[in-house]
Amino acid sequence: MQGSHDAKPAMLFKRERKPRIRIVLVEDHSIMRECLRALLEVDPEFDVVGEFKNVEEGLDGIRDLQPDIVLTDLALPGRSGIDLLGEVNRISPLTRKLVLTAHDNIQYVGAALGAGADGYVLKSARGHELMRAIRAVSSGQRFLCKAIAAEMAPDSVTGGRTHSVPAAARPITKREREVLTSVAAGDTTKVIARNLGVSPKTVAKHRANLMRKLQLHNVAAITTFAIRNGLTAGRPHGPVAVPHFLSSLT
Repeated sequence: MQGSHDAKPAMLFKRERKPRIRIVLVEDHSIMRECLRALLEVDPEFDVVGEFKNVEEGLDGIRDLQPDIVLTDLALPGRSGIDLLGEVNRISPLTRKLVLTAHDNIQYVGAALGAGADGYVLKSARGHELMRAIRAVSSGQRFLCKAIAAEMAPDSVTGGRTHSVPAAARPITKREREVLTSVAAGDTTKVIARNLGVSPKTVAKHRANLMRKLQLHNVAAITTFAIRNGLTAGRPHGPVAVPHFLSSLT
């Protein structure tokens, strides 16, 4: 007779799963949002919990969802992504902020970092660089994509962290932006003053300030800058850059 053996219960050890990084997307182009979601959710570490097309909707969603990361464009209809960054600090202080944009000017980088961005990635970057940025920002680091880091002063980026912003990268004010778009549209100082309800002297001061901040030396340079960055009147958005990672989704 074969002796019986006590069955030993199988010991099941569950590996503790790391919480997924909860991400909110703020991007006004539907195709871009769909592609970003598809790209990110391939990785089990990421969870896109909301997507919104403008600042107002984005802020409402962030307030409700309290995500780990907000991934936002800068060129949005109505208020800009810079406005959103500042508001997120107030309504969801634990949310980390990562910019994904076509704007490669150092002035925009300075404005974004000054408003509280924790990272800055160009839409021309590869998908793996965006994912690396999300992980870095989520872990408390500051991240600049390679193309932007290369443009920063050598002493401003150390160990992946930006400690200072070049003087020329100081953000322009709302009024300076209004003057910039008007100058680019060909308006004279008197016309701009009348439209804004200020004196010609004030307009001249704003123009001098933005030229100094943006390192522009004449009206032609202002116009070129405005056109290249989608800041001309009637053109709130510049050309939409096609990210490299889109090719992997087609």
